[in-house]
Amino acid sequence: MILTVANLKHANICKSRSVKQKILPRKMKTILRLITAWLILLLIGAIPSLRAKEAQETPAFVLCEGKYAGHLQGVCRGEGGDFFWSFTRALVKTNPQGKVLKKIPVADHHGDVCLVNGKVYCAVNFGAFNHPEGRADNWIYVYAARDLKLLAKHKVPQVKHGAGGIAERKGRFMVVGGLPEGVPENYVYEYDKDFKFIKRHVIKSGWTRLGIQAATFAQGHWWFACYGSVLLKVTPEFEVVGKYNFNCGYGVLPGPDNEQLYCADGKSVDGGWDGHVKAVPLRQFEKLKIEEKK
Repeated sequence: MILTVANLKHANICKSRSVKQKILPRKMKTILRLITAWLILLLIGAIPSLRAKEAQETPAFVLCEGKYAGHLQGVCRGEGGDFFWSFTRALVKTNPQGKVLKKIPVADHHGDVCLVNGKVYCAVNFGAFNHPEGRADNWIYVYAARDLKLLAKHKVPQVKHGAGGIAERKGRFMVVGGLPEGVPENYVYEYDKDFKFIKRHVIKSGWTRLGIQAATFAQGHWWFACYGSVLLKVTPEFEVVGKYNFNCGYGVLPGPDNEQLYCADGKSVDGGWDGHVKAVPLRQFEKLKIEEKK
């Protein structure tokens, strides 16, 4: 067999191609392994960062920045984690760590708040609280969560002893408030989404000082916070199933997880009032249960 120069060149080219075809898959496999390893390391590094961010966004304790006229009346929280703090004469929006994003002065007396579909609902009373004959002047003021712009006002005259708190569940608003001395039960006033009055519910709680100050629905129950260190746990049908010696009359709201509630408090500091929320495990309340006298 006679090999020509052309044949030799052709053979060398074929051999070279064969070698490259073997080398290229090896290189590709190596590159893919390196990329996979890099992605794994990146993911491993990101998980602690994500967990730290999650923990940061759901803190166990939050102090509202600043001091305000009148004590804290209630607190609620938006889906993005921002807190909304209602003081007697100020409404404040903060980030999850308590840094002020927006604040506005409001008329005395603004009470407890709840947040629904991007709107902050606040129980307001310009009349008397706890008067046996009523004499309240009750409203629900509605603010935009984004910038605290006042959007609407709804009159709620049925709340006889003064509207002080509000909560929402399944499109129904529950408004709570004052109570005259010695009255052995509390009242919850139910409204639809347009604040058309539906019904008054009676809570067989015994007398609580100045009625119910703040309210929320969490972990399948209503929670009604009263002055004098009384917290009521009530079923969706408004039956009292727990009464606890715990102070959160300045606000109560769902906690950072299903095992906790945020309870609010505050104090007078240098001529103004501060406010904070603290996550409290539900199991702690059971140790503070108030046994009713028979």
